[in-house]
Amino acid sequence: MKQVAAYGFWRSPFTAELVAGESVRLGEPRIDTESVYWLEGRPSEGGRTALVRRGPDGGIRDRLERRWNVRSRVHEYGGGAYAVADGTVYFSDSADRRLYRAVPSRDPKPLTPPGPRRYADLEVDKHRDLLVSTCEDHSDAGREAEQSIVALDLARPRPAPRTLVSGADFYASARLSPRGDRLCWLEWRHPNMPWDGTDLWVGALSGDGEIRERRKVAGGPRESVFQPQWSPAGELYFVTDRSGYWNLYRDDGSDVAPVYPCEAEFGLPQWLFGMSTYGIAEDGRILAAYCRDGEWGLALIDRKGAFEPIETPYCLIDGVAVRGSTAVFRAASPSLPSQLVRFDLGTRNREILARSAELPEALLNGISTGCPISFRSVAGRTVHGFYFAPWNPDFEAPPDEKPPMIIRLHGGPTAAASNALSLSAQFWTSRGFALLDLNYSGSTGYGRSYRTRLDGNWGVADVDDTVAAARHFASAGLADPDRIIVKGGSAGGYTALCCLAFRDEFAAGASYYGISELKGLARDTHKFESRYHETLIGPWPARSAVYEERSPLSAADRVSAPTIFFQGAEDPVVPKEQTEVMVEALRSRGIPVAYYLFEGESHGFRDGATVRRALEAELGFYCATLLRRGSAARQTSTVLQCRDIVPKAS
Repeated sequence: MKQVAAYGFWRSPFTAELVAGESVRLGEPRIDTESVYWLEGRPSEGGRTALVRRGPDGGIRDRLERRWNVRSRVHEYGGGAYAVADGTVYFSDSADRRLYRAVPSRDPKPLTPPGPRRYADLEVDKHRDLLVSTCEDHSDAGREAEQSIVALDLARPRPAPRTLVSGADFYASARLSPRGDRLCWLEWRHPNMPWDGTDLWVGALSGDGEIRERRKVAGGPRESVFQPQWSPAGELYFVTDRSGYWNLYRDDGSDVAPVYPCEAEFGLPQWLFGMSTYGIAEDGRILAAYCRDGEWGLALIDRKGAFEPIETPYCLIDGVAVRGSTAVFRAASPSLPSQLVRFDLGTRNREILARSAELPEALLNGISTGCPISFRSVAGRTVHGFYFAPWNPDFEAPPDEKPPMIIRLHGGPTAAASNALSLSAQFWTSRGFALLDLNYSGSTGYGRSYRTRLDGNWGVADVDDTVAAARHFASAGLADPDRIIVKGGSAGGYTALCCLAFRDEFAAGASYYGISELKGLARDTHKFESRYHETLIGPWPARSAVYEERSPLSAADRVSAPTIFFQGAEDPVVPKEQTEVMVEALRSRGIPVAYYLFEGESHGFRDGATVRRALEAELGFYCATLLRRGSAARQTSTVLQCRDIVPKAS
């Protein structure tokens, strides 16, 4: 028989320890001959990223010892931190940013000297014994870092990088053709981000690896190109949004043509290097992940454009790699946590190589499945998201009580929420919170026009959408209008703080390393995002008044809802000083506020202890907020358990 308890106070088996300590981040799968490699971000090991290998015998083990942390810091967010060729691994170590070479059965040896250069997006040139890479040079502290595509001569000890391409602000995706006679790459310039506009180039390579001639294949200031890749036959494939959606195209050297035109997304915003949504088999077929209305599917596309959907249980798929007739990819479903999947294109058999979390069978009954929703926002525009109802098989709420709701805002702001199983979402729903993962205007997955809604409207359109969501679910009777909470991280944290500063719909809020002062963002952030605000808000400093108007700090005197802040001490994107000014502005007015500063953490938390403590603190903070708005009876029955779980704030 179910116990009756107020929403928000149900006992849950989805503990903070389970969310923080048992879930690893899987990413960047690679196939090398008969072995599969991938990365695992392990909260239980201080957040380090391990390189894992599955050998031909099926055995799975770490390829590198625990002292190695495979991570790049190019663009600060990294990605593309390793490459593998015939069993030899090349990787960037997080501690010193140097490149290393790890030959089987030997300790890794440094390829590059200590210094100000960072490397990512590694590509092995077997024809010339070179390592091609995007290089970010921080030599001049008084200027922004300079980027180029370089080659390292692997036959020399600690070779100096030789510049192949330079002159643009940013580079990515340098890829060699199968015969090694051509190199393709992406480049773009301020103020564009890669999802705004990029150029795809191809260069002819000489015998010593120099680029002798080049031609532009696609792109422009309003065309985003993603993941150029050579087929085994030497044709160049890529994804572009020139049609309004990120679709696949093929360049045969004389003509560029769509592979399968449709209103679906085959691309992603390139926040990280090494992102992949498709791979090309030996016979020329393409195994592609695609997103339609916020949910991902998998399909095979042949050279004539015949599209064959592949039935899977998954709603989120990325990290696709193909070699021969074997594929690997990362996937998740509404009831399955993220997995690394090996897929045979001939037999269609799937094999699970790794799981991000091992869930006890007893927990599967307590999963709340995300439901895709759409509703109207300002000016009648349609907004999307995923609604997770409160659910716990052991509890039910008193009759006529409406649940508290958390509206969770993703970062980016070009990222996207999904209905894939998220242990952090279940942490809340199993305690009796409704949760809405909102794909506000600017989110990815619904075409370019949806993504560009935020241009010039950051802090306005996203806030309007969040408020419209709160009103929609309150009017539908799915949320208590007096207990709606808004939370977000990074850009989502900015939107959450704007909601608290400029609107009155929310009972409480949480900011995870969120932006509170836009002028500070324009002055202090790193190169990759240093001009992003010009697209989202307007030219700086010409529109400085708008930056002031849309900064939560400027309206801190209007915030009345309790707010909790979480911040990394080493955050280069949102420095801790910015958050601390906002915290003090609220404290000075007597607003209930909590602030947690985590040493050793950057923009996004990796250490399991950090994640656990933040979740527990956030839950305790919400409990206290709900108690003040609840009945006296509810206060009496729940105050002790809330007090027990609140750790001391810094």
